[in-house]
Amino acid sequence: MKIVGKLIALIVGLFFYAAIQLPAAAPLPNFVVILVDDWGWTDAACYGSRFYQTPNIDRLASEGMRFTQAYAACTVCSPTRAALLTGKYPARLHVTDWIAGHKRPYAKLKPPAWTMFLPHEEITIAEALKPLGYATASIGKWHLGGTNYYPQTHGFDVNLGGTDRGQPPSYFAPYKIATLPEGPAGEYLTDRESVEACRFIEQNQSRPFFLYLPHHAVHTPIQAKAEVREKYLARRTPDSLQTNAAYAAMVESVDDSVGRIMNKLKELKLERRTVVILTSDNGGLKPVTDNSPLRAGKGSAYEGGVRVIAIVKWPGVTRPGSVNDTPIITMDFYPTILEMAGTAPRPGQIVDGESLTPLLRGTGGLKRTALFWHYPHYHPGGATPYSAIREGNFRLIEFFEDQHVELYDLKNDIGEKQNLASSLPEVTARLRARLEAWRRDVGAQLPEPNPDYAPEKDRFGAAPPARSGAAGKEGARPQ
Repeated sequence: MKIVGKLIALIVGLFFYAAIQLPAAAPLPNFVVILVDDWGWTDAACYGSRFYQTPNIDRLASEGMRFTQAYAACTVCSPTRAALLTGKYPARLHVTDWIAGHKRPYAKLKPPAWTMFLPHEEITIAEALKPLGYATASIGKWHLGGTNYYPQTHGFDVNLGGTDRGQPPSYFAPYKIATLPEGPAGEYLTDRESVEACRFIEQNQSRPFFLYLPHHAVHTPIQAKAEVREKYLARRTPDSLQTNAAYAAMVESVDDSVGRIMNKLKELKLERRTVVILTSDNGGLKPVTDNSPLRAGKGSAYEGGVRVIAIVKWPGVTRPGSVNDTPIITMDFYPTILEMAGTAPRPGQIVDGESLTPLLRGTGGLKRTALFWHYPHYHPGGATPYSAIREGNFRLIEFFEDQHVELYDLKNDIGEKQNLASSLPEVTARLRARLEAWRRDVGAQLPEPNPDYAPEKDRFGAAPPARSGAAGKEGARPQ
């Protein structure tokens, strides 16, 4: 019996010794996702602008990885936001236009009956992280449905500023945003959002958190702090492509927000275990900004409407100041965040994005060979209903009004000036067939012939709209 007792004591002792020797589990990473609205591909100094001053964004890029060929999931906002939160193509979600979309009752085609909210059955990043113990907050623009579809119904503990609206009534208090308590008169909205974000970080510093900070800026109305606007009026030169001083001041306020967040993380000693992601929901709005060398801008079928800034800082993993030329897209952030947190999509859950962790680690590339877009709507930015595919350096756009296609070699023609569709018929046919197969796979909704088609009554006529000089005024503009 003594021998048995000693054996039991030995086994128990070894068990406790082993338990003591086991390393403590690494703390779960925090996530800060900053989504800027209508922010163009060249609207930061680290992306080539000589007009906008963005020292904090540049610092983030110097500490993380900057992607040169990042894409928004759509040329307008709501679809990209839905794609970011779910990892799915907008076409699969049937959320394919900004909510509630432009109306063209006499246009040649009639848009499909698309979904004007983020369905509850979709599993957002917040809902995927909450079982792991994450605190979650959405601070800023939501624009994914009415009150029944607000952030708190999609896994967020906190919703400040998120409504069904696509732009704020004003960037200066009183804001008249139902989900944001009013601040003192004259308070600036971008500042307020970043202050609330820092407060959330402070309140949850002892637990993992997911902070989604979709700034209303730099969406219209173009309103900025007077003193910052004056600075940019003085910076304009005759050869400047980007010249809107009020917009530049709005960009600087976003940059201030990025700096405020980064400084708060450092102050609380959270910097080393917090992943920061910065990107935009679509290309820059012309003519408020200039997206050169890209063609067109928000609401168009071209690169200027979908190529965006994207910076990821994964402390201890991403090589500081690294640059990556791999084409990536909004949906990729979903599986990336889940993998970083040590979890995965649920069984049977469809995720169209691909984790960026091999790129961020520098250990490999992505498996996919193409990216897709689908916009079966009209937009004042120039878009008529279209789908597009990028495979390698080729980008093909199929327009539904007359079924014509355009093919561009982005490596040699980033401005999409030379249509190669007729000179490269085999490439055109192959990409068009692949695009059609993708639409079938995701269940993309197509526009239909409009029985009320009347070119003489159509607001923009049969051709994409020309922008009037008045569009450059620093005031309210279309969604």
